[in-house]
Amino acid sequence: MEIVEQVKTESIPKNIPMNQDNVKISIQNLSAFFGKTQVLKNISIDISEKKVIAIIGPSGCGKSTFLRSINRMHEVARGTITGKIIFDGEDVMKIDPVFLRRKIGMVFQKPNPFPTMSVFNNVVAGLKLNGFRNRKALKEIVEKTLKQAALWDEVKDMMNKSGANLSGGQQQRLCIARTIAINPEVILMDEPASALDPISTAKIEELIFELKKDYTIIIVTHNMQQAARVSDYTAFFYMGELIEYADTKKMFTSPAKKQTEDYITGRFG
Repeated sequence: MEIVEQVKTESIPKNIPMNQDNVKISIQNLSAFFGKTQVLKNISIDISEKKVIAIIGPSGCGKSTFLRSINRMHEVARGTITGKIIFDGEDVMKIDPVFLRRKIGMVFQKPNPFPTMSVFNNVVAGLKLNGFRNRKALKEIVEKTLKQAALWDEVKDMMNKSGANLSGGQQQRLCIARTIAINPEVILMDEPASALDPISTAKIEELIFELKKDYTIIIVTHNMQQAARVSDYTAFFYMGELIEYADTKKMFTSPAKKQTEDYITGRFG
C-alpha cells in the first residue's frame, strides 16, 4: 500500500493507507494537550472496521494519549484536544462519554479485575452498572464472553471465586471479557501483554486474531514482533507526530520513512 503524501491543506487527512476497507474511526488533525504541553501534533488517520491497528513508537511519544483521546478518557485526566475524531460518522465530542465508552471499550496495560468481585460479577459489572439484572441472560452473556475471551474452560468452575485469584494472563482475559460483555464495536488495548509471560502473551495474541472477526481493535505495543504478528495496519509515532501509517507487512519490510526503519531495526528509541 502507498502512503499518502503530506499536504498542507488542513481539511485533508494525511498518512492514510489507500484502498482501506470501511472506515470505523476517522481522526482529523488531532492535537492533544496537558495544560500548555502539546502531546500530539495534528494526527490524521483512518481506522478500518474489523481490523487490528498497532500503534508503535518510543515511550513518551503520545501513543497512550492517542488511544485515550478516542474514547474521551484523555479529558478525565484534564487533558484537552483540538481537531476531530469521527466515530461512525459522529463527532465523539458530541457523544455522551458514558455511551461512547460502551461502544469503544478499553483494556489497560495492567490487568485490573475488581478484587472484591467474583469472576461472574467481574464480567457483568458493566451490564449491572447500566441496570441490566436478568439473571438468566447474564449467565448466558458470561458464558458467551468468557468463551470469546478463551477463558471459559479455565474458569467455568470458579464463577464465585474472586477475579483476583486468577493468574495474570487469566486476569487480563477476564478484563477483555468484561470489556466485550457490554457489546462494544471498538476495543482499545494499551500494551495488554506487556506485564505477562510469553505463554500468556501468546494467548492474548491468539485472542486478538479471533476478536477482530467482530471488533475493530487498536493496540499500543512496544513489541515490534507482536505488532508484526497481530496487526493489519501499523502507525509509527515519534515525539507526538505520526511519522508513518501503512499496511503492516509493508511497514516492516519496506518502510517509506528512514525514521520508521531506524526504529523498527532498533537503531533508535
